[in-house]
Amino acid sequence: MNTRADHGHELLPRPAETPDVLRAALAVVAPGRLEEMQATKDDAFAKAVERQSLSPVRSWVLMWARDIEIARRPDLSSRYVRAQSDLEHEDPVVAQDALRELSAVLEEAMKAVRT
Repeated sequence: MNTRADHGHELLPRPAETPDVLRAALAVVAPGRLEEMQATKDDAFAKAVERQSLSPVRSWVLMWARDIEIARRPDLSSRYVRAQSDLEHEDPVVAQDALRELSAVLEEAMKAVRT
């Protein structure tokens, strides 16, 4: 596990970007998503073989590193959940704000894992 910039209380340190370490981190922060992780991993590896490219595997690693970053940081997690709950709000202004916030959370998490 890596130790990088502190964002307040974190449920666990940012994990290294390897399949086994990401899986172990997910088991701590969002164990209900383990089956989803395995299914998307299987798909990414199948695409990598089919395309003779590691791009699908790298995309899989980044996607899960991003999602774990959100789940391990209560600040991002609460923003993410709040934004998702407002995405289909009857007020289009609220829904649009939620979409912007969701994009901002995803961007912040991706930036954090890419540093």
